Amino acid sequence: MSVMALSPKKIKKTKVWLISALLLLLIAVVSYTFLYLKHDATMTDIGNRLASPSWEHPMGTDHLGRDVLTRLLLGFRLTVGYSVIALAAAVIIGVPFGLLAGLKGGWVDRLFMRIADGFLAFPDTVIAIVLSGLLGPGIGNLLFAIVLVKWVNYARMVRSTVLTEVQKDYITIARINGLSTFAIMRKHLMPHIIGNVLVLASLDFGKIILLISSLSYIGLGAQPPTPEWGAMLNESRPYFQANPEMMIYPGLAIVAVVLVANMLGDYLRDKFDVKKEVQP
Repeated sequence: MSVMALSPKKIKKTKVWLISALLLLLIAVVSYTFLYLKHDATMTDIGNRLASPSWEHPMGTDHLGRDVLTRLLLGFRLTVGYSVIALAAAVIIGVPFGLLAGLKGGWVDRLFMRIADGFLAFPDTVIAIVLSGLLGPGIGNLLFAIVLVKWVNYARMVRSTVLTEVQKDYITIARINGLSTFAIMRKHLMPHIIGNVLVLASLDFGKIILLISSLSYIGLGAQPPTPEWGAMLNESRPYFQANPEMMIYPGLAIVAVVLVANMLGDYLRDKFDVKKEVQP
């Protein structure tokens, strides 16, 4: 590796990303393995409501006497877990549709493009709010709405990549040599698609966390007493002036995770040399 490849700017960017990723990993490990959960995240204790931080409750208690740290750790599991589920479902649905539209062309491609144009005519947030409102409040309906909104981005990106690659000589040679469509996808197209999908997924991860949190905040996602970060913000709203930390803790958690996810996306974009045109 040349000296120029390790410029101070690149070294600094790599260090910042590495430190942020390690912090996120540490939070995840603590959230999933730390046996602090001696407190029930949904058990109320009105006599101990809005208590100050102590050894028993390091971040105090909320308006119903529930331990804030316990709910914050469980909120990581739920908010991030829901986001991973929605993201995985969007990728699993979008990638095959994009491959099919790009390889088959004709009426299949035209039908797909009309569907995609319909979804892309409105902002993601607007469509998610409308679908969640029609389906009714609940995290299951919210995840369904997010998947319906997000799969189109992956399908369009994969379709664009496939249309570019199938025009190249090595694909023509592979077809002349008798390779099946499945073999061409697996051996020649997927290596070009995986990097783009990883970059887009890492950038979408933060957006989905914000979408789940914001819609839970307005009552269309997770419902109380579920310790989801957006729902925690909503429950803490009436007590902001007297106890602002009740909103600050979940708010900072959302900001930190989204920031790390975006930094990961930037790092992967540079690593795979992905052009901005493939981003939503």
